Amino acid sequence: MSASTIKSSRVKSAARTAGAGALALAAFAAITSAGGHRSTEVQPVALQSTLAAAADAVTAKAKPIDDPVEDATPAFDPAQIDDPAPAAMQEPAPPAPAPAPAVYSNDLDGWIHQAMDIMNSHGIPATYDGIYRNVQRESSGDPRAINLWDINAINGIPSKGLLQVIDPTFQTYHVDGTSWDIYDPVANIAAACNYAAARYGSMDNVNSAY
Repeated sequence: MSASTIKSSRVKSAARTAGAGALALAAFAAITSAGGHRSTEVQPVALQSTLAAAADAVTAKAKPIDDPVEDATPAFDPAQIDDPAPAAMQEPAPPAPAPAPAVYSNDLDGWIHQAMDIMNSHGIPATYDGIYRNVQRESSGDPRAINLWDINAINGIPSKGLLQVIDPTFQTYHVDGTSWDIYDPVANIAAACNYAAARYGSMDNVNSAY
């Protein structure tokens, strides 16, 4: 029931009570007249008693009802203060830091591992042992090695670097992400392994001059 409806009901009830009081006074006056008393004065005690009864009736009707008026305002919940903000209002999480670049030692072991990581990204097969074995046979691990006596040298294109690659082969099988310097150990290994993979399936299958 709405508050306005409750208020209207109370007003109507009070009006009915007041009307009942007025009727009581009129009846009292009629009785007095019937008894032969024509005086317009009403006995004070009787009048006070009648008015008091009417006032009590009005007060009783005007008392608030026990049922509380429905409140449309939702109850406050303190626990809501600790609730996190909705997902749409939360700040986005910072991006994950990029992985630190791999660090390779500046020696034959580091050159082979770095070349293998680059080769893996290009799908060029070779194992550490296969590369290491051929490097030891071709150059003994010297990245500046050069052959000045074989047929390639006679033809003006000597074999160079860790895996003794000639310039035309290096340029044809150069691997992106490595230097264009044929003496660069990582670039030399990657190009030689790329050539060996195309011709022999893998550097692991090379066991002599190739």
